[in-house]
Amino acid sequence: MTYTVVLTEDEDEPVFNATVPALPGCHTWGATEEEAYRNAQEAIQAYLEALAKEKAPVPREVGKREVEVAIP
Repeated sequence: MTYTVVLTEDEDEPVFNATVPALPGCHTWGATEEEAYRNAQEAIQAYLEALAKEKAPVPREVGKREVEVAIP
């Protein structure tokens, strides 16, 4: 299975925050971009394992698109 991981730079600390939009509450971070992606992969795995344990449905991404907006 494949999930999108979105990285953002923290405003207060020199770290990268990783969010998985298709999995509510699935967030992590890393000191580098690569570490944040690795940590996100581990977080996704743990999230899916928890869903399996609860016999809950596994969310799937339906689509992804970047949208351009003007900065005011």
